Amino acid sequence: MDSVLLSTAYLAPVSYYCRLAARSQIFLEQWEHYVKQSYRNRCLIATASGVQALCVPVERHFSPQSPIRDLRISDHGNWRHQHWQALLTAYDRSPYFEYYADDLRPFYERKYDYLLDFNEALREMLCGLLDIHPNVKLTETYEAHPAAEDLRLSIHPKNPAADAGFRAEPYYQVFAQRHGFLPNLSVVDLLFNLGPEAIFVLQKGIVPPA
Repeated sequence: MDSVLLSTAYLAPVSYYCRLAARSQIFLEQWEHYVKQSYRNRCLIATASGVQALCVPVERHFSPQSPIRDLRISDHGNWRHQHWQALLTAYDRSPYFEYYADDLRPFYERKYDYLLDFNEALREMLCGLLDIHPNVKLTETYEAHPAAEDLRLSIHPKNPAADAGFRAEPYYQVFAQRHGFLPNLSVVDLLFNLGPEAIFVLQKGIVPPA
């Protein structure tokens, strides 16, 4: 199966981008209901203290029966500034943060109304920096049993074992001597630490079918 169905994701993990790099057809779900505590509005980064989650706040009055394409980002708190400062603090000593910082910073200065639009703009920018060019199409309707490989719930921070098709390929991380290798963080961790060589880690991250 060479097509895959993914959820939207905020600064998605390495396993997500492995699929973007490997599959000839990517379907991106826009009609599902919002799933809390998932990568849809959170990412994981490596800090001096360990793994830190960054969460994009969403409107609380969003109807559970509404599609995720209609989910609005909340302006509660100063989350854009907080996320950028967290990224700066975590990665300012990484080899390539300074090189890519100007590409990422504008996303924390501009206001996006919808989570899906924000995530997609980030994904397109990151794909360009990683030099991958996935064929991505938004779903036209919700399908409980799609023809494509369904990873909408498999790539999840609370249950990494559910994604049996991903193999965490170790790479250099700034805080590895303190915490050891931390697998499947946001792809920005990979990009800031490896730069142009990040693509080679993505290419090794898919487990071949038995």
